[in-house]
Amino acid sequence: MTDHTAPTELWLVRHGESVANVAAAAAERAGHDRIVVDFRDADVPLSALGEQQAEALGTWLAEHSAANPPPAVWVSPYLRARQTVSIALDRAGQSATPRVDERLRDRELGILDLLTSRGVDALLPDEAARRRWLGKFYYRPPGGESWADVALRVRSVLHDIDSARGPILIAAHDAVVMVFIYVCLGLTEADLAEFALTHTVSNASVTKLVRAPGSTEWMLDLFSHDEHLEASGVTVTEHSGDTHDDVH
Repeated sequence: MTDHTAPTELWLVRHGESVANVAAAAAERAGHDRIVVDFRDADVPLSALGEQQAEALGTWLAEHSAANPPPAVWVSPYLRARQTVSIALDRAGQSATPRVDERLRDRELGILDLLTSRGVDALLPDEAARRRWLGKFYYRPPGGESWADVALRVRSVLHDIDSARGPILIAAHDAVVMVFIYVCLGLTEADLAEFALTHTVSNASVTKLVRAPGSTEWMLDLFSHDEHLEASGVTVTEHSGDTHDDVH
């Protein structure tokens, strides 16, 4: 029997700019092999700009959920995501207690972690060749995950979310947002690869998936919406990482 109480909106939020985003961009520009970050991935905090982006996100949240605030807020356990949702909820004046769920963590990069695209080619040429052969969706770096692995986590989250009501706010990472789109829209590997070529999830942006009451078919209503940043005078950043496996 169809469940008419299942949620009809998913608000997928990427965390604000992190200090590792800044370090990775600087390392790529300088042509370095390695990214210098003084934190393990789970402990990477927001940059000062990332905090401003999270505040702007809170302004959007206040405007779009004043009459119907999301009854459930789910968040990655990684610090940058938790900081983003905490700042945004505080700015919006909402008291929801986020549910921290490790299935929403960023994609694990294993031995490729903290390597630039140049670094992967120079230091791990066999892995670079294996990734090109297998493709980004199925390539799993030693000690890490493929996008297909992340899809298993997302499918599990979606199963649990179906027991909730109202719009669900999910604060996570760009790879996780992209995989939600892949799973919910029923895309193929080729579909996702084509979409990812021309679409990037910006920091503190909102991607919205919607469906009719009682339906199991999701539709993409908003992708990487970041006008709230511009409206607040806050710089928009993309820091696309998964192109070269340096997402943070």
